Amino acid sequence: MNQREIEQYLIDFQKREEVPLIERSLKVPLSQKKINVLIGPRRAGKTYYMFQIMQKRMTSGSKKEEVVYLNFESPRLLEVQFKDIKEVVHIHQRLFPTTKKKVLFFDEPQNIKFWENAVRELYDDGFSIFISGSSSKLLSKEIATSLRGRSLSYLILPFSFRELLKQRGIEISSRISSDEKTKILSFLDEYLEFGGFPEVVLEKNKELKMKIIENYFDVVVYKDIVERHGIKDAALVRWLIRSVVSSYGNELSIHKLYLTLKSQGRKITKDELYVYASILGDSFFVFYLPKFSWSVRKKEPVNKVYLCDVGFSRLIEVTKDIGKKMENTVYLELVRNMKPMTEIFFWKNVQKEEVDFVVKEGTKVTQLVQVCQDVDDPVTMNREIKALLKASRELKCKNLSVITQNYKEERYAEWLELKEKIHFVPLWEWLLRQE
Repeated sequence: MNQREIEQYLIDFQKREEVPLIERSLKVPLSQKKINVLIGPRRAGKTYYMFQIMQKRMTSGSKKEEVVYLNFESPRLLEVQFKDIKEVVHIHQRLFPTTKKKVLFFDEPQNIKFWENAVRELYDDGFSIFISGSSSKLLSKEIATSLRGRSLSYLILPFSFRELLKQRGIEISSRISSDEKTKILSFLDEYLEFGGFPEVVLEKNKELKMKIIENYFDVVVYKDIVERHGIKDAALVRWLIRSVVSSYGNELSIHKLYLTLKSQGRKITKDELYVYASILGDSFFVFYLPKFSWSVRKKEPVNKVYLCDVGFSRLIEVTKDIGKKMENTVYLELVRNMKPMTEIFFWKNVQKEEVDFVVKEGTKVTQLVQVCQDVDDPVTMNREIKALLKASRELKCKNLSVITQNYKEERYAEWLELKEKIHFVPLWEWLLRQE
């Protein structure tokens, strides 16, 4: 470890000018009794959320010198090993003496082997600690053993639709004027097209928006997957990611991907493909939605795949599939608002009838949600309602919703002996209800 380089890094951070921040909706309690872990996709705003926490502390009377921020992806910290982290904190105290205990902010520490050991020692010494990272290995359940249950994890995704509107200067109230609604619908079109990555939202030029999304894709491929996991065949990874992206909103078939590669003469096993698919989930680039089953033993290895941001769909789509974008957006909003002990599934019966989302809280199913863009097509509408009613009977849930593009109604629907009330809600309105 180069001590002079470390000292300069710490001095530079203390002297940096405060950057304007967009306040996020997520509220993280500033608990000193737990290590607070911020997880989520790369570029979703985790670092800036930590800056937001720092600024709030200073607004409340804390001094900037009480904050230690270490970005372990900085070239100046590449030589730092886990045994050096505690010494870096001591260097900060020598440079910026304070009577109060420092508050530590560690960005992407999972790049350092045995980083948990250093964090555990600092926590035991009484430091408040915030950690951020773009790997699901930072989830509480993954690090509970090494940190002995001392951590709480919070998921940070790209901007929600409400956060995008806030950035655009629209504050949502219980009464929305016609002009406001027109603007909201226009911004929803933008949100479905380019997604909610903060940098993309802030960029006005559409071509530059796409370049930013493409750059993010390359970073995920090479930094989060190829480099982090030591994969040699970057071209294969790139092909696999594009194949997974093209499957978003549908069940992912590793077997079909395997057959495609085999027909191309590529030598790869099915197990290796499963590992690569798992790595995509680990980096939060995609989420996998399991099929619902009451029985833990009967849970099938069948997953639908959703993107961490609908903007990535622009990389593969030939035509705009608004229905799939709506479905992906609804999924992310459900994840964004998950409570403790909440799980999300899709439901499918032997007749291949399907409900997009089953929300289960504890042992009880509390919501069934369909996403249907084209409510004017009676065949499509009847299919969606029939599946919803069947799932309602099987799962004993009466909270039924159909998220639409613009149709709104609350009515009873029937199929044979089944009859339940269904809420038809436009996507924009449903998204603004969620917080």
